[in-house]
Amino acid sequence: MPKAATANPEPALPDNYEAALRELEQLVGELESGQMPLDQLLTGYQRGAALLGFCRDKLQAVENQIKVLDGGQLKPWNEA
Repeated sequence: MPKAATANPEPALPDNYEAALRELEQLVGELESGQMPLDQLLTGYQRGAALLGFCRDKLQAVENQIKVLDGGQLKPWNEA
């Protein structure tokens, strides 16, 4: 009976935006260094895409909450 191929499970996403952003920044630095083997580049790219999607989702959720609090309109950030 042939063995089934076992794929490595993807690592879980971080618990929060800040942790995901730190991991993404570190990963980008490693990818840009040019020192990673090709198979790690692909894995790194896939992980980076997952982290980027996670961060975008978190930011979108916060933006939606702000719109609710501001009566449906996203107001410009005014730093005083």
